Formats: sequence, C-alpha cells, structure tokens
Amino acid sequence: MSKKYVQVVKDEDDGIRVDRWFKRHYPGVSFIRLTKAMRKGEVRLNSSRVKGNERIQEGDEIRVPPFPAEAMVPRAGERAKVLSDAVIADVRSWVLYMDDDIIVINKPSGLASQGGTGITKHLDGLLPALQYERENKPKLVHRLDKDTSGVMLLGRNANNAGFLAKAFQSNETDKRYWALVNGAPRAPQGRIKLLMDKVSGPHGDKMQVTKDGKKSLTDYAIVERCAMSAAWLALKPHTGRTHQLRLHCAEIGHPIIGDGKYGGEEAVLSGSISRKLHLHAESIRFPHSKGGMMEVSAPLPRHMAETWDTMGFSLKEYEDPFAEIE
Repeated sequence: MSKKYVQVVKDEDDGIRVDRWFKRHYPGVSFIRLTKAMRKGEVRLNSSRVKGNERIQEGDEIRVPPFPAEAMVPRAGERAKVLSDAVIADVRSWVLYMDDDIIVINKPSGLASQGGTGITKHLDGLLPALQYERENKPKLVHRLDKDTSGVMLLGRNANNAGFLAKAFQSNETDKRYWALVNGAPRAPQGRIKLLMDKVSGPHGDKMQVTKDGKKSLTDYAIVERCAMSAAWLALKPHTGRTHQLRLHCAEIGHPIIGDGKYGGEEAVLSGSISRKLHLHAESIRFPHSKGGMMEVSAPLPRHMAETWDTMGFSLKEYEDPFAEIE
C-alpha cells in the first residue's frame, strides 16, 4: 500500500471496536504498530483521531495509513492452525447452546480468551473447532479472564457478533457470577461502587482503586455461609471493568478464594480446597437477534464443584437473589 485511503464500514462490521476491525481486515498489522499509528493520528475515524476501543457503525469512514506491504500478510503465528480431532471434540464438548446465529459455551478455567505476550493457547485460536459446516469461524463478542470459567457468547457470523456486541455495550445483557470468598460480608446483600483503573507496578499491571478512575458497580448477595470461614456469593456486575469482581471482593475485605493477585494469603483456605480461582460466570440473559430474550447457565468447573460439595452448599436450592431487583 503506497498511500492512505478510506474504507467505509460495512453492515457486518457494525458495532465492533476499531482495533477488532483492523485485526479482521488487516491481520498482519501488529497491535503495537496499530497503536502507534493511532497515537500519531494516522488512523482516522470520520476524519477524527480515534482510539482502539472505540466502536464503529455501518457507514463510518476509516482512514487506513500506508502500512508496509509485509505487515499486510498474516504473521506465521496467526495463520490458521489445523486442530486435531481430539481438540475439536474437546472444544465442542463446551457447547451449551447453538443455533444458526449464536453459540454459547462454558469456557474452562485456565484458558485465555485471546492471545497476548506469552500466551500460546487461547479460545480465539480454538474457534475453528466451532466452525462446523460454516465458511468462517464464530467470533468472540466479550471476554472472561483466563482463570474465570463460565458462559461466553459467540456470534456465528459478523452480523450476529455485531448485534451481541451492541447488546453488551448498551447493557441489555444480565450476567450472574458465583464466587467463593474468604469470610462473609455483614450485610446479606449490598452494592459495591468504586473508581478503578489499571496501575503499573514492580510486579506488572494491576487494577486498583484510584481517585480519578473509571466507575464500577457490582451487586452482591450471600447465598450460603460455611461456618463463617467462607461464603458463596452471587455477583451481578453492572459495569465490565477488567478484574472488576476480583477487586471489588478484595476491597470489601472478602477476597475470592484462589485470587492471590488481589487477595494475597487471605485468598487461600486450608485443607483440601483448591487454590484455583473460585469465580464462575454462571449465567447470562441476553437478547437474541431473532427476537426475545434468552438465558443460558453453565455448570461449575470441577474444582468449584468439589469445593461446593466439601462446603455442603446446595445447588438444588439456589434461587436467584437478584430476580426481584429492578
């Protein structure tokens, strides 16, 4: 490419982020190269400067800078990989629901949603296993932390992915998480409001409460206690900040078990309780592109199911504590 030129956003890209648009259409352009181009103002959205997390709409105009020709070819590590039959069968066993428009899976704990520095195995790289008879693989519309398990939605084509992305952006989705925390909050139900942001430190980046941070809001409810040493919390986030639930629980003095990053030694229980993170995206309610609302739930991962059994928590008696809350 020898000069800048403008591309018009098509309907299948409506609602996605700018950086996702470049990854979709120019997969050989690295994140660092793209970020630098946006910082210098070489990438423009409707003639204005733009950041990678801004979302685009059909009809928007994106100015593409003159990236080197070699950057327009997918890097070797990003070329499609052939998955073994065993891997494909394993990934398909995660499917909770599927129709012509969407796939809902139960993401395992320990699997990153997308690649990054030092991450060689991730959900995005396994999506060809969920392609089935389609020409293209499904698309991610949201993420879960690597060590968080549970419900994730995938769009089976760009239009459906865009529809779901808009639903997340406009807070039309309703998510429930389950967590095991150290101790138990005094109030059986409550709301956590914090200003939080990513702060760099000697041990890497970490979310912290900051004076000028972004607003974050979570409702919590105690489902069951275990001799006051731990509690099963139901969590309903109203915002989607990175590590929001983990930081929120730690800040009220009850870190999530297995979360050494935010809870330190208090995130460890003695005995046979697993040291893996005890945070699970249990269910999500969302609008379907064909109309109406859907709700899908995901069973607990093995380490949490074993903990629930050890604690004597009853899954059969669970009732959504937020069902009557507007």
